[in-house]
Amino acid sequence: MRLATLRIPGGTIAVRADDDGSAMTINGYQDLSDLLAQPDWRTIAESADGPRIDLDGADFAPVVPRPGKIVCVGLNYRTHIREMGRELPEYPTLFAKFAEALTGPYDDVIVPEYAASELDWEAELAVIIGARATRVGAGDAPDHIAGYSVINDYTMRDYQYRTVQWDQGKTFDRTSGFGPFLDTDYQLGTRIETRLEGEVMQSATTDDLVFGPAQLVEYISHIVTLQPGDVIITGTTGGVGHARTPARYIRNSETVEVTIEGLGTVRNRTIVR
Repeated sequence: MRLATLRIPGGTIAVRADDDGSAMTINGYQDLSDLLAQPDWRTIAESADGPRIDLDGADFAPVVPRPGKIVCVGLNYRTHIREMGRELPEYPTLFAKFAEALTGPYDDVIVPEYAASELDWEAELAVIIGARATRVGAGDAPDHIAGYSVINDYTMRDYQYRTVQWDQGKTFDRTSGFGPFLDTDYQLGTRIETRLEGEVMQSATTDDLVFGPAQLVEYISHIVTLQPGDVIITGTTGGVGHARTPARYIRNSETVEVTIEGLGTVRNRTIVR
């Protein structure tokens, strides 16, 4: 099952996307953050019978627009760890992104000029929590995952490396395209790629993760309770611009596309001003 949040005049709505290219409105729920707060969210979505919407030309909001927490994982793909010259970690490297950083999967990303000198792409698989998780084991973790989506963790490398703490380079307002769908049935192992102006910059498979979704839910839930609608961003693969020689950064008006096979594509044009 695929779910999304669409913008409509006056607000947003939660929908279930069907195979015919249309979506069924899930009446009574303004977005997926609202829907996932319901213990029986899956049954509600499966039985939705609201007005049908053509997805061709629909205005997609961030798929989960109001997560209580966004927990990011750094250095979690073997290819990226090698290109950064590091050893495989014993434990996940965690940092935060805030909800204000999210934008729609096809929105323009507006970057302030003072933060655009070292602007980088990071293709990432997002894990969306569907049931409260406190100190759960890896074997039980899938029961707490609602599904998966695509996100581009736009990174301002200049700000990221000003200190040993990364958050400040990762959470600029409305710079992380997120969506288009939450897919409840996705399985690891498909291709994840970034294209900059059509050129492939990152290409790997999602099973190259050092710590997979179940391990991350286990680890994080032993630190903080994960609530429905929370998001875990699982890390990026090799091929980031900062690690290239010479370094390659996103420039004004360039479009970044992040695709995960089976989940969809985030496509954001970058506007520096």
